[in-house]
Amino acid sequence: MTRDFPAGNYRFIPAVFQYSSGVAADPGFEIERVRFERWLPLAEGFAKVADYIRGAGRPLTSFCDCELRSPAAFTEAGFLAFNQHYVKTLAEWGLFDGSVNPVARSNVCPEIDPPAEPSFYAFSFTRPSAAITPAFVIAGGAEARGGSGSYPERIVRYRDLSADGLKEKVGFTVRAMESRMEAFGFGWKDTTGVQAYTVHDFHPVVTEELVSRGAMRSGLTWHFARPPVVDLEYEMDCRRVTRETVI
Repeated sequence: MTRDFPAGNYRFIPAVFQYSSGVAADPGFEIERVRFERWLPLAEGFAKVADYIRGAGRPLTSFCDCELRSPAAFTEAGFLAFNQHYVKTLAEWGLFDGSVNPVARSNVCPEIDPPAEPSFYAFSFTRPSAAITPAFVIAGGAEARGGSGSYPERIVRYRDLSADGLKEKVGFTVRAMESRMEAFGFGWKDTTGVQAYTVHDFHPVVTEELVSRGAMRSGLTWHFARPPVVDLEYEMDCRRVTRETVI
């Protein structure tokens, strides 16, 4: 089920307090993705995001997705503390009401040359458009089942890095992306970009779990990075946007 966020001109898939599972622009709007050439620490990044969105003549509530880079995978407690800090700015911008958060997010940890602190890699926002093509961004998702249990209880094939274990982790994540896109009425054929995040060699399952399902119609960008929580091993996100900018 999706919910409308009229203040941002998009719909979203409700998830947890720190992020939604994905967003889709309303008719008459597109999504612009903006990537920073140099990663920016969180506070500096939020300031640059605000300047860019306002410069485009859009309200801060049009902010709909962000892509972050963190120094290393968090413990559960550390991830909670980070998220509680992160949503303060969203609340100030009129995006987070204390429980519901419409903004999608990916937050991963580069294995080589990571940032010294959580930083912005990219962000997306909605803007008016005469184009009739749809636009969406699906949030980063890893091999963790939903529910209220701890991560060890929810992670698929917990700490199993065997060939079969990785196959199941990748397959689970691919299908999670499909489920989120289906909530908006989309599928792999609609994507313009797909990203994978892992430090493990997943090539043995690429043909069966990705190519054969249509996930690589526009190729695949592999970031040598870990998901944000200890013991998660494979994450993905995907999008359909027709405007991408590097600043």
